[in-house]
Amino acid sequence: MNKKSVLSAAMVAALMMAGTGSADAQFFKKLKEKVKNKVEQKIDNMVDRAVNGAVDGAVDGAGDGVTGAVKGKKSSGDGYDAAEVEEADAVNNVGNVKNDFVRGSVVVFEDAVSGEQVGEFPSKWDLERGNAEIAVVNGKQVIEFAKDDSWIKPLISKNPLNYFGDEFTVEFDLLYTEGGFEIDFMHPESQRDLEIFTLHWYDAAGLDLNYVKGGEESNYDKGGNSACEQKTKLNNGRWHHYAISFNKRVIKVYVDGVRYINAPNAKAGAGWMTFFFRGDKPAYLKNVVIARGAGELYQRNATDLSEGAIEKAIAETGKFVTNNILFETGKADLKAESMEEIKKVAAYMKKNPSARFEVQGHTDSQGTDKTNDALSQKRAEAVVAALASLGVDDFNLKPVGKGSRVPVADNSTADGRAQNRRVEFIKR
Repeated sequence: MNKKSVLSAAMVAALMMAGTGSADAQFFKKLKEKVKNKVEQKIDNMVDRAVNGAVDGAVDGAGDGVTGAVKGKKSSGDGYDAAEVEEADAVNNVGNVKNDFVRGSVVVFEDAVSGEQVGEFPSKWDLERGNAEIAVVNGKQVIEFAKDDSWIKPLISKNPLNYFGDEFTVEFDLLYTEGGFEIDFMHPESQRDLEIFTLHWYDAAGLDLNYVKGGEESNYDKGGNSACEQKTKLNNGRWHHYAISFNKRVIKVYVDGVRYINAPNAKAGAGWMTFFFRGDKPAYLKNVVIARGAGELYQRNATDLSEGAIEKAIAETGKFVTNNILFETGKADLKAESMEEIKKVAAYMKKNPSARFEVQGHTDSQGTDKTNDALSQKRAEAVVAALASLGVDDFNLKPVGKGSRVPVADNSTADGRAQNRRVEFIKR
């Protein structure tokens, strides 16, 4: 029964209730409107439930590259069955706490890829190596990277090798089934392939970020690395939206609205960039936006652990705290960059050999208390062992794991969790 027939039936019912010869026509007129509104509301609710069911079905089926809501749309490129699923992806990511990307306020380059000549090189780009041309996928123009080896860069007339600044964002949509993709960010004085940082993925799921750390004199010594495993395959013949944010020292990388990489200690100085693809089948690019500016930079609790600062902290508070003793994720293995901080602590303790300390390990609230308690204890023990290896008398050090029980910031945010992952040295 359609909406119109249901309404008609309801109206007939109302008239039958009214009878004939009623002395209060106004009453039945109001009753008729009320019944009509109730029926319309019920029909609308039924429609909403049907639509929601269809959307849920589309999202559930999107993993294979075909949604229930969009059928029969074939790619013109190498046999891709790449349904337009951006809206379904957006539904998946609503309310995700890691979706904190903010586009820069000044757009310096934008290419939605439209109005181009199919088969020609894209007019807003320049070629570094290989070949690329305009193709059509699902009825929309895109940039097709040729097989084997293609390398392009944005065609920017003003400051072509220095348009980023210390705050910028890059966004794009990418579709591919195999091969490797790479985005390289060069210093204004660097040639291609000598990157200050690079993001690349050469398999189905993993993303790797290699970058020069802050404080390095070189623009090429990429000692920093941040890698992740995607929950969703990236080479599944579907469009995925990528976003990169750089703010003074922080590189963040997002896929489909979810942040997967957050490197807080990168070196500034990128000036220009390239897109690179290599594979046996072509890849497709669209909706590229480069903008200056980025989301607000949080301030790391980078405690000054100079000898004077440690003595001052002990005198004033009886303890000193650092967020710069870092561990491998979910492990008690110290990262190499932590030793600089530990050496400063060791220098103070050897200068004060009679001072005794409780070395406390603290985690964020990710995981269970049982897991975090054990992990924080092992991390505290790892710090004590590192200090002992530098000549500190471990008799004066007591490792204690506090887990996530003593937070100093909000564990519901990434920045808060970063502050909660810390080591405290409490004088006993």
